[in-house]
Amino acid sequence: MSLVAGVKMGVENPEGKGTVRARWNTLDSARSQILNRGRQCAELTIPALLPPAGFTENQELVTPYQGLGARAINNLSSKLLLAMLAPNTPFFKLDLDNQALLQLKDDPDTVSLVASAFAEMERATLKEIEDQGMRVPFALALKYLVVVGYTLMYLPDDGGAITYRPDQFVVVRDPMGNLLEVVIQERIHISLLPPEVQSIAAKSKACDDTVELYTQVKRRKNLMYVVQEACGQTIESSRGTYPVDECPWIAPRWSALAGENYGRGHVEEYIGDIRSSESLTQSIVEGSAAAAKVVFLNNPNGTTNAKKVASAKSGDIVTGNKADIAAMQLDKFNDFKVALEALTRIETAISQAFLLMSSIQRNAERVTAEEIRAMATELENTLGGVYSLLSLELQLPFLKRHMARMRRQSKLPPLPKKLVKPVITTGVDALSRSYELTKIEQFLAGLPPDALARIKWEKYLLRRATALNVDVKDMIKSDEEVAQETQQTMLANMAAQAGPKVAQEITKGAVQNAPQETDPGTHA
Repeated sequence: MSLVAGVKMGVENPEGKGTVRARWNTLDSARSQILNRGRQCAELTIPALLPPAGFTENQELVTPYQGLGARAINNLSSKLLLAMLAPNTPFFKLDLDNQALLQLKDDPDTVSLVASAFAEMERATLKEIEDQGMRVPFALALKYLVVVGYTLMYLPDDGGAITYRPDQFVVVRDPMGNLLEVVIQERIHISLLPPEVQSIAAKSKACDDTVELYTQVKRRKNLMYVVQEACGQTIESSRGTYPVDECPWIAPRWSALAGENYGRGHVEEYIGDIRSSESLTQSIVEGSAAAAKVVFLNNPNGTTNAKKVASAKSGDIVTGNKADIAAMQLDKFNDFKVALEALTRIETAISQAFLLMSSIQRNAERVTAEEIRAMATELENTLGGVYSLLSLELQLPFLKRHMARMRRQSKLPPLPKKLVKPVITTGVDALSRSYELTKIEQFLAGLPPDALARIKWEKYLLRRATALNVDVKDMIKSDEEVAQETQQTMLANMAAQAGPKVAQEITKGAVQNAPQETDPGTHA
């Protein structure tokens, strides 16, 4: 992270007494068990997400025996990414306040113009997210949420985003779960510091080419106060404030438990199965390696020469008795079978919990696509609570901060906050639309053929497109267009059927009315 820039200056240190580093030490020591819990979850899935304390990139991490944990994390985080930040599809919409809609209800032209302007701003916002590569840090944040249960994203004023590792920051929340304070510790090169701090760092024996930078973000009423510190020196140019709903630091959680500052991840909820899978996989792998080891036993009282047998080539004839030499066997097949069956059941449970497609299809000769789709929908519905929290603590703050940056860069026009509000259209909203679509399809499936004629199919197509979040305004024909095309088709069919007779009549009339030619030789 670079130094904070582009904020309002002249704000006093919100912490007052003490230093930011001292505050970091206090909060960091209080969450040591939380970090250990997160490291245990990461060790069994993707260890690089939260390595042991003091780890550097030059060291090697412990490799789990099973790879199901990593596949499960990558699968679930990818599904969440596609659901929450779908490519080329806005994950939000801009809505007018109810009072504003009431004032404009008698002016449909203005409402249409406002909707068109909102759609243009939605597309511009989505394009800016794609152009700045925001999907990569967003995907990393989702992995941290699944594994550890909490993360921190930073969206600086100049664009882009950073996702912090859980051991790089501490947070404090109020009983309602609102973010009150964030303290970040990171190492940066000394050249990134202001000149006055560089001179102090150069004289300090405790500082080398890289120094520890501490950033404190603290809430007071509707403002977030920011200050940074390095080498025991407060960086005065970093002081500033942000509105709460436009704060660059976003700290979402996977689960929100009362009285806890940090969330708990999806992995922690199934840590028992994942540990059992790791232990059984290790036992089976080590046992299989022992069983694969080829060792021959020689009868000391036998007549067969073991050295000749060992040095014999393929096809050689050696004098001896086959009973004198035998291959050693473990005779543990039944034990391995029990372990393998238990491992299979556990892996199936883990796969279902993390929405792996391999767990959805049952073991049968014929499995219909509708059955697979129904099971997949049932599993995805279990994430409804997670979608609600992520929409509130990740998507909405992410969107508000990103749009605030675009307004500062004059890429979006200023909008009145009291009249225009962004609404997330993915997650829970998508699940509700899916429920509605299912009910509509069930309703139509139970209707007799005679009743289908009473359905307004244009309205049905629009409702179905809305449920699938597809824009089909230019695709669906109106009732007037369908009636006109039907009439034209009927006229064309009538003309085609009457064509031969009409042609015969026209030909006959043309022959009768044609002038008869006379022979020049008989002309009087």
